[in-house]
Amino acid sequence: PEFVASLRGSAAEVLQGIPADKLTDLTTIGKALKSRFGDSHLTQFYGTKLKIRRQKPEESLQVLAADVERLMSLAYAECPLDIWESLAVQFFIDATRDEEMQLSTRLMDFMDLKLALAYSMKFESAKTASKISIHARSIDTEDYTLKERDDKFESLLKALEKLVNSLAAEQNIPRRNPNVTG
Repeated sequence: PEFVASLRGSAAEVLQGIPADKLTDLTTIGKALKSRFGDSHLTQFYGTKLKIRRQKPEESLQVLAADVERLMSLAYAECPLDIWESLAVQFFIDATRDEEMQLSTRLMDFMDLKLALAYSMKFESAKTASKISIHARSIDTEDYTLKERDDKFESLLKALEKLVNSLAAEQNIPRRNPNVTG
């Protein structure tokens, strides 16, 4: 994956000792790096994971934010808190799937991951509510259109009945009443 291609130097050399079918398993790669270099290369490993992290289909924003926070703790443990929070917000925004949400959240200039998460959840809820409202309006329109068609059909049917009755009257042909059985 992207992560494997991003490793350089001696960290990339560690990959040569990992079987090809395990090169997509980040846990295996992490263990190999830790056994070879200790924790120093793991910070680079987790930093790279953060950069390439993307929200999975059906993954909630809360789960995404928790994972960004976990990876931030592993990659930037020594970072001053204000810079750590700012980086966490940027990684979280970059990882969200919805591009409109990314732009909107970025424009808010949040310096705290929890605030960025709360805003993103509110944005997602508002967008969902708008979609439901648009869908409901289209159903109302469809119902109105169907009623309109039914009304037109009824008036055409009545006009046709009048025409048939007037033609029958001209020719003096008795016409059976369709509402009477027998």
